Amino acid sequence: MDFEMREDADGYNNAAQRARVWTEGWVLRQMYCPSCGSEPLSEFGNNRPVADFQCLICQEEYELKSTGKKFGKKVNDGAYETMMTRLKSDTVPSLMLLRYTASDKMVQDLSVIPKQFFVTDLIERRKPLAATARRAGWVGCNILIGRVPKAGRIALVNNRIAVPKDTVIDRWAKTQFLRGKSLATKGWVLDVLNCVEKIGQAEFTLAEVYAFENYLGEMHPENNNVRPKIRQQLQVLRDAGVLEFLGRGRYRLTK
Repeated sequence: MDFEMREDADGYNNAAQRARVWTEGWVLRQMYCPSCGSEPLSEFGNNRPVADFQCLICQEEYELKSTGKKFGKKVNDGAYETMMTRLKSDTVPSLMLLRYTASDKMVQDLSVIPKQFFVTDLIERRKPLAATARRAGWVGCNILIGRVPKAGRIALVNNRIAVPKDTVIDRWAKTQFLRGKSLATKGWVLDVLNCVEKIGQAEFTLAEVYAFENYLGEMHPENNNVRPKIRQQLQVLRDAGVLEFLGRGRYRLTK
Protein backbone atom coordinates (compact mmCIF):
# COMPACT_ATOMS: atom_id res chain seq x y z
CA MET A 1 0.00 0.00 0.00
CA ASP A 2 1.29 3.44 -0.98
CA PHE A 3 0.84 5.96 1.85
CA GLU A 4 1.80 9.09 -0.10
CA MET A 5 -1.04 11.50 -0.89
CA ARG A 6 -0.23 12.55 -4.45
CA GLU A 7 -3.42 14.40 -5.33
CA ASP A 8 -3.00 17.91 -6.74
CA ALA A 9 -4.51 20.54 -4.43
CA ASP A 10 -2.52 23.55 -5.66
CA GLY A 11 -5.72 25.32 -6.69
CA TYR A 12 -6.83 25.63 -3.05
CA ASN A 13 -5.52 28.24 -0.66
CA ASN A 14 -7.32 26.92 2.39
CA ALA A 15 -5.36 24.23 4.30
CA ALA A 16 -8.53 22.30 5.18
CA GLN A 17 -9.60 22.18 1.53
CA ARG A 18 -6.17 20.96 0.44
CA ALA A 19 -6.22 18.26 3.12
CA ARG A 20 -9.66 17.11 1.98
CA VAL A 21 -8.47 16.78 -1.63
CA TRP A 22 -5.40 14.82 -0.49
CA THR A 23 -7.19 12.46 1.88
CA GLU A 24 -10.29 11.79 -0.22
CA GLY A 25 -8.14 11.19 -3.27
CA TRP A 26 -5.94 8.78 -1.35
CA VAL A 27 -8.91 6.78 -0.08
CA LEU A 28 -10.32 6.47 -3.60
CA ARG A 29 -6.94 5.39 -4.94
CA GLN A 30 -5.75 3.06 -2.18
CA MET A 31 -8.56 1.90 0.09
CA TYR A 32 -10.80 -1.16 -0.09
CA CYS A 33 -14.16 -1.73 1.61
CA PRO A 34 -13.48 -2.86 5.22
CA SER A 35 -16.81 -4.70 5.24
CA CYS A 36 -16.43 -6.96 2.20
CA GLY A 37 -12.90 -6.30 0.94
CA SER A 38 -13.87 -5.17 -2.57
CA GLU A 39 -12.08 -2.25 -4.18
CA PRO A 40 -12.03 0.53 -5.08
CA LEU A 41 -14.56 2.57 -3.13
CA SER A 42 -16.78 4.95 -5.07
CA GLU A 43 -17.20 8.65 -4.36
CA PHE A 44 -20.65 10.11 -3.72
CA GLY A 45 -21.73 13.19 -5.66
CA ASN A 46 -21.39 16.67 -4.23
CA ASN A 47 -23.71 17.90 -1.46
CA ARG A 48 -24.21 14.45 0.03
CA PRO A 49 -25.51 15.32 3.53
CA VAL A 50 -23.43 12.78 5.49
CA ALA A 51 -21.53 10.14 3.52
CA ASP A 52 -18.42 10.54 1.33
CA PHE A 53 -17.86 7.04 -0.14
CA GLN A 54 -19.75 3.86 -0.85
CA CYS A 55 -18.96 0.28 -1.78
CA LEU A 56 -20.76 -0.68 -4.97
CA ILE A 57 -20.67 -4.37 -3.99
CA CYS A 58 -22.06 -4.47 -0.44
CA GLN A 59 -23.55 -0.92 -0.43
CA GLU A 60 -21.70 0.07 2.76
CA GLU A 61 -21.40 3.86 3.10
CA TYR A 62 -18.49 5.72 4.69
CA GLU A 63 -17.86 9.20 6.01
CA LEU A 64 -14.23 10.35 6.19
CA LYS A 65 -12.75 12.53 8.92
CA SER A 66 -9.09 13.47 8.69
CA THR A 67 -6.59 15.42 10.77
CA GLY A 68 -2.90 16.24 10.88
CA LYS A 69 -2.96 15.67 14.67
CA LYS A 70 -4.10 12.80 16.86
CA PHE A 71 -7.85 12.40 17.19
CA GLY A 72 -9.30 13.39 20.54
CA LYS A 73 -12.42 12.05 22.24
CA LYS A 74 -14.78 13.74 19.78
CA VAL A 75 -14.88 14.86 16.16
CA ASN A 76 -17.02 17.59 14.63
CA ASP A 77 -19.71 16.48 12.23
CA GLY A 78 -22.55 18.02 10.24
CA ALA A 79 -26.10 19.02 11.09
CA TYR A 80 -27.41 17.47 14.29
CA GLU A 81 -30.94 16.79 13.01
CA THR A 82 -29.65 15.19 9.81
CA MET A 83 -27.37 12.87 11.78
CA MET A 84 -30.09 11.91 14.27
CA THR A 85 -32.60 11.21 11.48
CA ARG A 86 -30.16 8.92 9.69
CA LEU A 87 -29.15 7.27 12.96
CA LYS A 88 -32.75 6.44 13.85
CA SER A 89 -33.43 5.15 10.35
CA ASP A 90 -30.23 3.06 10.41
CA THR A 91 -28.78 4.85 7.38
CA VAL A 92 -25.87 6.54 9.14
CA PRO A 93 -22.55 5.78 7.40
CA SER A 94 -19.60 4.03 8.96
CA LEU A 95 -16.85 6.44 10.00
CA MET A 96 -13.28 6.45 8.69
CA LEU A 97 -10.68 8.30 10.79
CA LEU A 98 -7.51 9.20 8.91
CA ARG A 99 -4.41 10.86 10.40
CA TYR A 100 -1.76 12.25 8.08
CA THR A 101 1.44 14.28 8.23
CA ALA A 102 1.17 17.46 6.16
CA SER A 103 4.93 17.99 5.95
CA ASP A 104 5.46 14.98 3.68
CA LYS A 105 1.83 14.34 2.65
CA MET A 106 1.79 10.82 4.06
CA VAL A 107 -1.02 8.81 5.62
CA GLN A 108 -0.04 7.83 9.15
CA ASP A 109 -3.05 5.97 10.57
CA LEU A 110 -6.48 4.93 9.38
CA SER A 111 -9.26 3.25 11.33
CA VAL A 112 -12.96 2.67 10.80
CA ILE A 113 -15.90 2.64 13.21
CA PRO A 114 -18.67 0.45 11.73
CA LYS A 115 -22.08 2.05 11.75
CA GLN A 116 -23.44 -0.62 14.08
CA PHE A 117 -21.55 1.06 16.93
CA PHE A 118 -23.45 4.31 16.51
CA VAL A 119 -26.08 4.98 19.17
CA THR A 120 -27.82 8.20 20.21
CA ASP A 121 -25.48 8.70 23.19
CA LEU A 122 -22.60 8.91 20.72
CA ILE A 123 -24.00 12.08 19.13
CA GLU A 124 -23.52 15.36 21.00
CA ARG A 125 -25.63 18.38 20.07
CA ARG A 126 -23.59 21.55 19.65
CA LYS A 127 -24.83 25.02 20.53
CA PRO A 128 -26.66 26.89 17.73
CA LEU A 129 -24.53 29.33 15.76
CA ALA A 130 -24.73 32.92 16.96
CA ALA A 131 -27.16 35.38 15.41
CA THR A 132 -24.19 37.15 13.81
CA ALA A 133 -23.00 34.01 12.02
CA ARG A 134 -23.61 33.45 8.31
CA ARG A 135 -25.74 30.40 9.15
CA ALA A 136 -27.31 31.85 12.29
CA GLY A 137 -29.12 29.26 14.40
CA TRP A 138 -27.62 26.26 12.61
CA VAL A 139 -27.03 23.34 14.98
CA GLY A 140 -24.18 20.94 14.39
CA CYS A 141 -23.06 17.85 16.27
CA ASN A 142 -20.00 16.05 17.60
CA ILE A 143 -19.37 12.33 17.38
CA LEU A 144 -18.06 11.11 20.75
CA ILE A 145 -15.57 8.58 19.42
CA GLY A 146 -14.01 8.24 22.88
CA ARG A 147 -17.11 6.26 23.93
CA VAL A 148 -16.70 3.63 21.22
CA PRO A 149 -15.42 0.28 22.57
CA LYS A 150 -12.03 -0.90 21.30
CA ALA A 151 -13.83 -3.62 19.33
CA GLY A 152 -15.51 -0.85 17.35
CA ARG A 153 -12.33 0.92 16.23
CA ILE A 154 -10.88 -1.28 13.53
CA ALA A 155 -7.38 -0.34 12.40
CA LEU A 156 -6.58 -0.45 8.68
CA VAL A 157 -3.27 1.44 8.82
CA ASN A 158 -1.17 1.73 11.95
CA ASN A 159 1.93 3.98 11.90
CA ARG A 160 2.26 3.59 8.12
CA ILE A 161 1.89 -0.18 8.30
CA ALA A 162 -1.13 -1.70 6.59
CA VAL A 163 -3.13 -4.17 8.65
CA PRO A 164 -3.76 -7.36 6.61
CA LYS A 165 -7.08 -7.15 4.78
CA ASP A 166 -8.21 -10.54 6.11
CA THR A 167 -7.70 -9.29 9.67
CA VAL A 168 -9.77 -6.17 9.00
CA ILE A 169 -12.63 -8.11 7.40
CA ASP A 170 -12.59 -10.67 10.23
CA ARG A 171 -12.76 -7.96 12.90
CA TRP A 172 -15.61 -6.28 11.02
CA ALA A 173 -17.51 -9.57 10.73
CA LYS A 174 -17.31 -10.07 14.51
CA THR A 175 -19.31 -6.84 14.98
CA GLN A 176 -22.10 -7.79 12.58
CA PHE A 177 -24.26 -9.19 15.39
CA LEU A 178 -25.14 -5.57 16.28
CA ARG A 179 -26.75 -4.94 12.90
CA GLY A 180 -30.52 -4.90 13.01
CA LYS A 181 -30.72 -4.39 16.78
CA SER A 182 -32.62 -1.40 18.12
CA LEU A 183 -30.74 1.67 19.32
CA ALA A 184 -31.75 0.89 22.91
CA THR A 185 -30.52 -2.71 22.67
CA LYS A 186 -27.23 -1.65 21.09
CA GLY A 187 -26.80 0.99 23.77
CA TRP A 188 -26.94 -1.63 26.53
CA VAL A 189 -24.61 -4.05 24.75
CA LEU A 190 -22.01 -1.37 24.04
CA ASP A 191 -22.20 0.13 27.53
CA VAL A 192 -21.55 -3.26 29.11
CA LEU A 193 -18.73 -3.94 26.64
CA ASN A 194 -17.17 -0.59 27.56
CA CYS A 195 -17.33 -1.58 31.23
CA VAL A 196 -15.67 -4.92 30.47
CA GLU A 197 -12.86 -3.12 28.63
CA LYS A 198 -12.41 -0.70 31.56
CA ILE A 199 -11.58 -3.66 33.80
CA GLY A 200 -8.33 -3.71 31.85
CA GLN A 201 -7.62 -7.43 31.59
CA ALA A 202 -8.58 -10.22 29.23
CA GLU A 203 -10.07 -12.42 31.94
CA PHE A 204 -12.59 -11.00 34.40
CA THR A 205 -15.40 -12.01 36.72
CA LEU A 206 -19.09 -11.25 36.82
CA ALA A 207 -18.50 -9.53 40.17
CA GLU A 208 -16.08 -7.11 38.48
CA VAL A 209 -18.76 -6.16 35.95
CA TYR A 210 -21.31 -5.77 38.75
CA ALA A 211 -19.01 -3.08 40.15
CA PHE A 212 -20.34 -0.86 37.32
CA GLU A 213 -23.95 -1.34 38.46
CA ASN A 214 -24.42 2.27 39.64
CA TYR A 215 -22.75 3.68 36.52
CA LEU A 216 -24.97 1.61 34.21
CA GLY A 217 -27.99 2.54 36.28
CA GLU A 218 -27.22 6.22 35.70
CA MET A 219 -26.76 5.56 31.99
CA HIS A 220 -30.10 3.72 31.82
CA PRO A 221 -32.36 5.25 34.49
CA GLU A 222 -35.44 3.60 32.96
CA ASN A 223 -34.18 0.16 34.06
CA ASN A 224 -34.55 -0.94 37.69
CA ASN A 225 -32.99 -4.38 37.28
CA VAL A 226 -29.43 -3.61 36.25
CA ARG A 227 -27.76 -6.85 37.32
CA PRO A 228 -30.07 -9.11 35.27
CA LYS A 229 -29.53 -6.73 32.34
CA ILE A 230 -25.75 -7.03 32.76
CA ARG A 231 -25.99 -10.83 32.68
CA GLN A 232 -28.20 -10.64 29.59
CA GLN A 233 -25.68 -8.47 27.70
CA LEU A 234 -22.78 -10.72 28.70
CA GLN A 235 -24.72 -13.62 27.17
CA VAL A 236 -25.28 -11.59 23.98
CA LEU A 237 -21.54 -10.87 23.80
CA ARG A 238 -20.75 -14.52 24.51
CA ASP A 239 -23.12 -15.76 21.79
CA ALA A 240 -21.53 -13.29 19.35
CA GLY A 241 -18.06 -14.64 20.10
CA VAL A 242 -16.84 -11.40 21.68
CA LEU A 243 -16.56 -13.12 25.07
CA GLU A 244 -15.84 -16.67 26.14
CA PHE A 245 -17.56 -18.05 29.26
CA LEU A 246 -15.04 -19.92 31.42
CA GLY A 247 -17.47 -21.12 34.09
CA ARG A 248 -18.15 -20.08 37.70
CA GLY A 249 -18.75 -16.45 36.83
CA ARG A 250 -15.55 -15.98 34.83
CA TYR A 251 -15.21 -14.64 31.28
CA ARG A 252 -12.49 -13.93 28.76
CA LEU A 253 -12.36 -11.37 25.96
CA THR A 254 -11.63 -13.11 22.67
CA LYS A 255 -8.95 -11.74 20.36
